[in-house]
Amino acid sequence: MRLAWLLAIVGCAASSAIVRRFQPSDRAAIQGVLDGQAAAWNRGDLAGYMAGYAKFDDLVFTSGAKVRTGWQTTFDHFQKRYGQDRTAMGKLVFEVTRIDAVGADGAVVLGTWILTESPADGRGVFSVVLERRPEGWRIVHDHTSSAN
Repeated sequence: MRLAWLLAIVGCAASSAIVRRFQPSDRAAIQGVLDGQAAAWNRGDLAGYMAGYAKFDDLVFTSGAKVRTGWQTTFDHFQKRYGQDRTAMGKLVFEVTRIDAVGADGAVVLGTWILTESPADGRGVFSVVLERRPEGWRIVHDHTSSAN
């Protein structure tokens, strides 16, 4: 009986050490990445929008039933689609549903996106994985889907 009680206490202590709580500054910084991306998008600034992503070859961006890897590939996709006519970008809003810690330096954000004032108006959901990097929190994996 004592052994079971001791194991239960040790197990609870170990599991609470694994669950990391964000500092308020972490949440604010992560929200700031998404707010900065939306602001850049809304001014037609693709380079500013891409500043929210980690600039490395392992970036994963999934959208429109396609998986793109690498920061440059993702940027080139946006340039091809919107680079000739920035007014087609419209107005983008991100609504964050939740931000969860992953390990000591990671986060998963779940939310919705809404695009208006564009020929391609729409909405959908997204989940992004961010990593605390020397330059701050950056998206390393983005999965975006559209509502029908």
